[in-house]
Amino acid sequence: MKSAKAVVVIPARYASTRLHGKLILPEVKAVTGRYIIEHVYQNVRQAKRINKVIVATDNQLIYDIVKEFDGEVEMTSLSHTSGTDRIAEVAGRLDADIIVNVQGDEPEVNAKMVDQVVDTLAEDTGGVMATLANTIKDSTELANPHVVKVVLDNHGYALYFSRSQIPYVRDGKDPIKEPGVTFLKHLGIYAYRKDFLMKYSKLPASSLENAEKLEQLRALSNGYKIKVAITNYTSRGIDTREDLTAFMERYKHD
Repeated sequence: MKSAKAVVVIPARYASTRLHGKLILPEVKAVTGRYIIEHVYQNVRQAKRINKVIVATDNQLIYDIVKEFDGEVEMTSLSHTSGTDRIAEVAGRLDADIIVNVQGDEPEVNAKMVDQVVDTLAEDTGGVMATLANTIKDSTELANPHVVKVVLDNHGYALYFSRSQIPYVRDGKDPIKEPGVTFLKHLGIYAYRKDFLMKYSKLPASSLENAEKLEQLRALSNGYKIKVAITNYTSRGIDTREDLTAFMERYKHD
């Protein structure tokens, strides 16, 4: 299925409980030359396996700014409660086989991550979704509930995602140094088969999803398979003022 037609949809909302309006903060553009949403859009555009990139938003300010940098953007309903719902609305109007969800607050996303997640799903015959992960090598990251962990079966499909340490190493003082144990950090990029996405957005939230606040658990709870590819690339989301400051510092020193 190498010829699968893939489209990236970037969900972009203005309201954020921890960092309001973060996608279009003028201070980021003053330091880096681009807004956060613009960094994401321009990085993703470099991917070779996609046909187009669309920002999906319900906010006029974001819509106007995307238009200013010549990006493609669509207004969506105000009633959506998740980014997946927003993406599904746009996907329903698209001629595509695969829809890729790239988070709008990850300005360091690499285009090769997009190509990898598209190829992972296109080449897989057992799953309806694909995502990426990389190896955790730092014990602080392993203990951080904001870092989502994932464990896989022997065929590379997700068994479970959690904010807790999984697997839990019962014996041993330092889990990171435990021989034969690999800890994986889930990266917030997804590829969906379009027909599955349209069903997925209508499924009720599961108890696991509500507990962990991880939407991908809805798919696992309903018996769907998620293929996970290991990547050498990573991407950091901008959730807090500290994240924002760290991103701008990295940008200045790169």
